[in-house]
Amino acid sequence: MRVQIKVIPNAKKEAVEEKDGVLVVRVKAVPEKGKANEAVVKLLAKHFKVAKNEVKIVRGMAGRNKIVEIED
Repeated sequence: MRVQIKVIPNAKKEAVEEKDGVLVVRVKAVPEKGKANEAVVKLLAKHFKVAKNEVKIVRGMAGRNKIVEIED
């Protein structure tokens, strides 16, 4: 399944919420050296109850808008 997400780094708390058909993923990590992307993968894996290696960022590695593939 592919999901469109919007990432908000440097958030006060980590959360996944839906807004206008897009998942908004808030992470505490800073967007440096892939730290925010790692946090996004970890948080989405927990949210969808899958392993971290089943969550892959398909598009948008350097931006806030991403497409993520989740294997189920």
